[in-house]
Amino acid sequence: MIELFSADTPNGKKISIMLEEISFKYKVTTIRLRSKEGDFSKGEQFNPEFRRISPFSKIPVIIDHDNNKEAVFESGAILIYLGEKSNKFYEQKDRTKINQWLMAQ
Repeated sequence: MIELFSADTPNGKKISIMLEEISFKYKVTTIRLRSKEGDFSKGEQFNPEFRRISPFSKIPVIIDHDNNKEAVFESGAILIYLGEKSNKFYEQKDRTKINQWLMAQ
């Protein structure tokens, strides 16, 4: 099972979409992000526990509980990981083009 740590942001949503498209079982853990106004009642991305899986304090992050609790951060890296794991949307012959678009995001 994949655990997705995310928030209501475009980068977070793209991982949910990928998980739905590849039909993987997953659970979402919502991370309350600090607002631009500096609301310190939120800001869970800066907690030491979260920084252990996301060194740059950014969402999204996944933990693959079926793969030794492997943590993967950065949306492009997560999409590559899920594409390789599922053998969907990441054909070997197209990887250079796919990677260019993932890095451009």
